[in-house]
Amino acid sequence: MAIAQTALRYCLGIAICLGAGATLSACSPPAENGKTTAKSVRPPHLVATAPVLRGAGRYTTVRTGTLRARRTVRIFNQEEGRITQVTSFEGDTVPVGAPLILMDDALLRAQLDKAAATRRQAEQEIRRLRELERRNLATDEGLTRASTTLEVAQAEEVLLRTRIGYTRILAPFEGVVTERLVEPGDVVPRYSHLATLSDPSSLVTDVPVSELLIPYLKEGDAVEVRIDALADVGNSGRIQRIYPNIDPKTRTGTVEIALDPVPAGARPGQLCRVTLTLPAIERKLIPFAAVRHDAAGEYVYVLGDNEKVKRQPVRSGLIFGDQIAVLDGLSEGEQIVVKGFLGLSDGKSVKRVTEPTPGAKQPQPDKSMEQASGQ
Repeated sequence: MAIAQTALRYCLGIAICLGAGATLSACSPPAENGKTTAKSVRPPHLVATAPVLRGAGRYTTVRTGTLRARRTVRIFNQEEGRITQVTSFEGDTVPVGAPLILMDDALLRAQLDKAAATRRQAEQEIRRLRELERRNLATDEGLTRASTTLEVAQAEEVLLRTRIGYTRILAPFEGVVTERLVEPGDVVPRYSHLATLSDPSSLVTDVPVSELLIPYLKEGDAVEVRIDALADVGNSGRIQRIYPNIDPKTRTGTVEIALDPVPAGARPGQLCRVTLTLPAIERKLIPFAAVRHDAAGEYVYVLGDNEKVKRQPVRSGLIFGDQIAVLDGLSEGEQIVVKGFLGLSDGKSVKRVTEPTPGAKQPQPDKSMEQASGQ
């Protein structure tokens, strides 16, 4: 009995080994030239490409700003003394040359009367000396001294008249009083801030603009300005001034926009949105998805004639929808990779997959996007 069981186990072991060998033989790759291949062949790295195109499109961007009055004057006094009258309150419109603030001038007028009396005395002294000179009873030195005294008296009189004029503070232009900081009876020292006058017809706004856009803008260009607090309508404006400096941190410059004409209801401090439209200029364009970023900067993969990709540093510009302008690093017609970046590296062999050419249409302006770096 024991011998029979042992023989049965032996036969089962042989059968299992033969079955496993047959299974492995069936799973093995077919022999090539009578030899078995040790390693499987890897599939090619598939990529989609697109050409570098040259196209023209109008770039439109919206920038927010705050309205301010270009002509705003803080009124200061040039004479110390007591305020006798303040003619206007905040919000009042005053014409050019109208009195804004009057000050007590009694002391200065008394000094003016004294200076006038001194002048008259000097004039009498000169007349007396000239009469004596005709009789040879006066010297030239005495007459010269009297003439000097008269000139000093005349200058003192002019000075006091000027100081009296400073006690009447007049509006330098037609505008609206935005601050009234003193009241009648206040005694103020020299150079105190008394009021502020603003010209509502000189409303402007300053907006930040990318350094990439500024070369295409010029003074006098028409823009559209929308004021949130007013009806949702576009108001005409123009570029009045382009500031010369660029902020080194944000890479933006400042453009001053003037409302022309100023719409009814517009006030300093209101939020506004300025639409800038650049002229159509031809640029080299590639799909936005083709641009890669790392610590070294921006780059793309260019497909060479040998079906290998090359990492190419680039300098990008404005974004037009799903396309981006290339300022440097690529030539028109080059094929660049737009899909298949996973596992892709410089010098790797790839197989190009045929896809519809992206960017074949004219680029459409994108109103909200510029470079992700804030330019």
